[in-house]
Amino acid sequence: MLIFLIGFMGCGKSYTGRHLAPLLGYEYVDMDKWIEEKEDLSIKEIFEQKGESYFRELEKTYLQELDVHQNLIVSTGGGVPCFFDNIKVMNEKALPFISTEARKK
Repeated sequence: MLIFLIGFMGCGKSYTGRHLAPLLGYEYVDMDKWIEEKEDLSIKEIFEQKGESYFRELEKTYLQELDVHQNLIVSTGGGVPCFFDNIKVMNEKALPFISTEARKK
């Protein structure tokens, strides 16, 4: 099963993913780190050299490549759910989870 961690930049998605994955026996990937490794550039450099549209396409491509049969926790970049049909793809590929804090609002 895929588990996506979404939220604002700096809210703890990567921290949570790194610590939760071993507890569940899952693999963990940080989407921004994956993109940086694939492109051999930092996120800042990708934005500067290739633009935001290119970066958003990379995020979309990564989501589409994920296999629903993987036991994987994915920390998304803060903007991932906001572009294209990414949130739809994530909802189709993973079991949705809403934190108790979000339910209170």
